[in-house]
Amino acid sequence: MQYLCLIYEAEALEAARSEAENGEIYQGYAAFTEELQGNGQLVDGNPLMPTDTATTIRIREGEMLVSDGPFAETKEQLGGYYLLECENLDQAIASAAKIPSAKFGRIEIRPIMVFEQ
Repeated sequence: MQYLCLIYEAEALEAARSEAENGEIYQGYAAFTEELQGNGQLVDGNPLMPTDTATTIRIREGEMLVSDGPFAETKEQLGGYYLLECENLDQAIASAAKIPSAKFGRIEIRPIMVFEQ
């Protein structure tokens, strides 16, 4: 079964850390990604650009509304994701707990809904 691990962290935290601290975290991500590749769990994963690059669209009464930035103001922003192939939720949780941002942000785990073909 596939699980999407959504990585949330306050963008201000990354900006406040030193280059060395961020470098250590990035190395942790590289090692984690390599581990997932090695054990066959990694389906996909990517970091996202900061929220000030986001565009949100909505359709209301047939009209498209386009606005800069994310839809809602939050303390933590979606910064990236991993799509994992896991045997069950327990395995997904164990893997998600190794995501470096879990130490100072949060990881939301969502199973992927599969439709019959």
